[in-house]
Amino acid sequence: MKFQLAVNMERIDDNLDMQDVARHTLEMVQIAEEGGFDIVWAAEHHALEMTIAPNPFQILTWWAAETSRIRLGTAVATAAYWHPINLAGEAAFTDLITGGRLEFGIGSGAYQREFDRMRPGLKQSDAWRYMQEMLPAVRELWKGDYEHNGEYWQFPTSTSVPKPLQKEVPVWVSARSPITYDYAMRERCHVNCWPFTRPFAEAELYKKQLDEAIEKADNGWVPRFALMRHSCVYDNAADGENAMRAIRRLLSQFENLFRNLGDVKDGFPASIPLDELEGREQYDPVMLEENLMFGSPDRIIEKLKRYQALGVNEYIYYASMGLDHASQQKSLRMFVNEVMPEFKEG
Repeated sequence: MKFQLAVNMERIDDNLDMQDVARHTLEMVQIAEEGGFDIVWAAEHHALEMTIAPNPFQILTWWAAETSRIRLGTAVATAAYWHPINLAGEAAFTDLITGGRLEFGIGSGAYQREFDRMRPGLKQSDAWRYMQEMLPAVRELWKGDYEHNGEYWQFPTSTSVPKPLQKEVPVWVSARSPITYDYAMRERCHVNCWPFTRPFAEAELYKKQLDEAIEKADNGWVPRFALMRHSCVYDNAADGENAMRAIRRLLSQFENLFRNLGDVKDGFPASIPLDELEGREQYDPVMLEENLMFGSPDRIIEKLKRYQALGVNEYIYYASMGLDHASQQKSLRMFVNEVMPEFKEG
């Protein structure tokens, strides 16, 4: 099993200094590289302090200058917010200056709130159409001169300048629905998935959809299949309680965004009071500890082996959940030192 890190610059409130946030985020990336992680992922989000990522390629360029081996991915570039020529060029330039370390992740986007600002009038539920038109155009632009006459973009003959350093840039698609799995296999993409806080059965569903899409495509493509969970390793009850408080607070902010309540001030989504969430399965502490990658090193190993047996060959350690910086780094180091050795090949 290979391991990847997803980490954001994040602030739950304005008590944290942005320079401290940036320094901590870079340190997490460097811990991951030193520990043998394969890829680190940067997101794209706009006008939200909980995920400070207005341009994932700029973030990867920053990380590249402070690392040497770990591969650098976008998870994800939101297709509808870009023009194909712009996206192809930004990605290719990033691949060039990082020494060919780019992993190109593309997706549809998460929150209606962002679409209302970045692509007014577009429903989040329709954004997959932009992604499916975007990717083939970007790949053609990487090859050379290309004219595009699509539903969402039209442009005369153009090309990506520069071209990627890699002959074939690895492309990843974030998939949850059968239509996206089918598309990913037709287009020969790798797949990452995120079951949110749902139980193991959700991962089983994604694997079933992947297998069906592979069979349907019948093109010989064997993708890498990565699964992401919020992760926290701890060895005492106090640290476990601290992690649970952090994730429940973060999830209450996600609830605000997914409902598109509009209750966001200066980039900080309001938390829905936890007493309004009591009894709701997705916030139950027992359920969260069971479904997320929370627990002692031995418990984490047990959970990962279950995913490995399912056919998940890469695990994405999602570090960002509003936990204090010291606890985030302690958890990641425990994962490196006490969990990952169990999964080393040979």
